[in-house]
Amino acid sequence: MSIRIAFTLIGGKKWTGGYNYLRNLLATVERHQPGHITPILMVGQDVEPAELAPFRQLENCEIVTDPVFDTERQKALQLHQLILGGHPAVLALLRTHRIDLVFESAFFFGWRTQLPAIAWIPDLQHRYLPHLFGRLSRLKRELGFRIQIGSGRAVMVSSEDTRQVCEHIYPGCSGAVHAVRFAVQAPRFIPDDEARAVADRYGLPEQYLLMPNQFWAHKNHRLVVHALAKLRDQGREIVVCATGSQLDPRNPAFGPALLEEVRDLRLTDLFRTPGLIPYPDLAPLMQASMALLNPSLFEGWSTTVEEARTAGVPMVLSDLAVHREQAGEQATYFDRTSVDSLAETLAAVRPLPADERRTRRAHARIDSERRVERFAADFVRLVEATRTSYGRENQGKRP
Repeated sequence: MSIRIAFTLIGGKKWTGGYNYLRNLLATVERHQPGHITPILMVGQDVEPAELAPFRQLENCEIVTDPVFDTERQKALQLHQLILGGHPAVLALLRTHRIDLVFESAFFFGWRTQLPAIAWIPDLQHRYLPHLFGRLSRLKRELGFRIQIGSGRAVMVSSEDTRQVCEHIYPGCSGAVHAVRFAVQAPRFIPDDEARAVADRYGLPEQYLLMPNQFWAHKNHRLVVHALAKLRDQGREIVVCATGSQLDPRNPAFGPALLEEVRDLRLTDLFRTPGLIPYPDLAPLMQASMALLNPSLFEGWSTTVEEARTAGVPMVLSDLAVHREQAGEQATYFDRTSVDSLAETLAAVRPLPADERRTRRAHARIDSERRVERFAADFVRLVEATRTSYGRENQGKRP
């Protein structure tokens, strides 16, 4: 019998990575583990139809719309569920829709659900880069993680690196943290001339690197800007196309200040910033590029790196342990704190011959299928194990 799991939307416009993660997770499980789970997506009435469109395309995803999940009510709702263990309207929805398990990410269903729960912790950035968070934001994030761990949730992370760190920081969850490495489906076959046509629409030259990261401080855009300036001063001009939302919710001044610095350094021709582009344009832009660039100071498991791996695109990555775990020998790494290191690495990037790129894409497609199947299977195993464990621990307790 299919396990009915309650989800809430993750991310959205403020965090497209979270939104894409959820969309990819549900689509992957539906394709590779059909019949095992039925996602019940619980959303507010204020969610735009376009945000729900990808979920409506899934055959077995049910969407429940209720004002209790409206954005303007979230703070009060979460406080209610934290203090009282659950909101009556939410608990009623869980019963009405016969929910077997809840999946949480930055949303706490409460401790009165009498249901097994999985808490997805995407990363522990607030513990390693605390200066990028306001004091209240940092405390809220830390409190949320500790409540979920203390409530006996199974904790799901996206890398072995994060699993080890999580168990070190929160010893109470030792043995309850599970690494489920996400993977993305290979994109449809895109002819090279079609990919190039998309790049032409954005006015990009024949040779460029793609950096599809939101303009958040930890994504390390400033290092790229200064590396490009250094290379330009040495007579070497390299173009980086930096797509993504230019709003950092934690630091709204960051994006405008970065763009002003780009103008002051006269780098607008080298550091291109088209903003948040339509998702279907990402794959062709990646394919037409010389390489994917991710200079991030912190990651849980990078979606853009995963997409580049799947497409067989060369990668230039910061020297994070999780990047090495994710990409292995498929990438070139640089010191994420050094302008010189990045400049030297960028200067060495060369476009691959067309036949070599086609070969890489073919191998990457085969490899991605294996990773995607493992991702779906690992998630379903975690769901089943969490439900079984909860049943044993609570036998006879539920009315």
